[in-house]
Amino acid sequence: MPDSHRSTIEALRADFRARVASARTDAALKALHDEFLSRKSGSVTALLKQLGTLAPDLRREAGALVNELKTEIETALDEQRATLSASRPAGAVDVTLPGRDLPLGRIHPLMRVRQEVEDIFSRMGYEILEGPEVEDDFHNFEALNMPPEHPARDMQDTLYLETPIIGGIWGAHRRSTLGGQPPKEQVRAATLLRTHTSAMQIRYMQTFKPPVRIIVPGRVYRRDNLDLTHTPMFQQFEGLVVDEGITMADLKGTLEAMVQALFGNTARVRLRPSFFPYTEPSAEVDISCQGCGGNGCAICKHTGWLEILGSGMVHPAVLEAVGYDAERYTGFAFGTGIERIAMLKYRVDDIRLFYENDLRFLEQFPA
Repeated sequence: MPDSHRSTIEALRADFRARVASARTDAALKALHDEFLSRKSGSVTALLKQLGTLAPDLRREAGALVNELKTEIETALDEQRATLSASRPAGAVDVTLPGRDLPLGRIHPLMRVRQEVEDIFSRMGYEILEGPEVEDDFHNFEALNMPPEHPARDMQDTLYLETPIIGGIWGAHRRSTLGGQPPKEQVRAATLLRTHTSAMQIRYMQTFKPPVRIIVPGRVYRRDNLDLTHTPMFQQFEGLVVDEGITMADLKGTLEAMVQALFGNTARVRLRPSFFPYTEPSAEVDISCQGCGGNGCAICKHTGWLEILGSGMVHPAVLEAVGYDAERYTGFAFGTGIERIAMLKYRVDDIRLFYENDLRFLEQFPA
């Protein structure tokens, strides 16, 4: 083989031997490896690529010498790594290694929507409450103008429990001290998983006199089959305002402020007449479709509107059930599913995705 190739190989060998002993860190060893053996720019790799330019009778001899050098370098690097590893005390940290990126958790989209709703109404001066998920018949139905024979009870499709309520569930809350026990005559033997968070509105009004301004988020339960838009357990928030001189205009203004805070200043609100036993008059609330801006598309079935919540003026019978003077006070109430808002806000068409814990779905939302 040409003397120039032989001298080049020996020069690389001498250079490597002189430097490998002084490589005392993993980073230094890696740099040395890259300099000699890197596939793109390694000096030994360059010699291997040049073998094709030699005559066939010289190529075999030169190839053997270059491969011998490559093996020698790889062996020396492995031995030096082993020596460094053995010299480190147990548990030592190589501070020359690059840092590791820690995986960040993400706020669940339903929790993110709930926090947004709470922030919006906190800025409006509302109190945020939580209540018991196991309720009695009085607070869940009777005080909300739904006596035992009322057909609206069938709409709730309630999950009843066998264990009677014994008063001890009263007082579950988070940001307010409601205190006290309900009157004995209001403790009912029939117990159930609450079908809405409106029961907490009754408990609050039994304890406090007007003015009332509260938001009640939480889990609720119904005998629904699991499908694209229904689940037996879902999350809800309900609002209640009671004071002198409260009107339907106050309700609409509040809902417009909430919708625009959630969906942007261009979102519009429409109220349609409806029926709920605990409000009169009652209204379904629609928002302009976020997919088409209200012009009509497949998402809104070409109507330009999407239903978001139910609302209305508090029925006088509800005020009387908690001892309020229905001639003096008026109020409004509204409520919706947090999943409903999340589906509209993030354009999700299957409610089950929120509960399947599929990271491929959850990782699409901001950290």
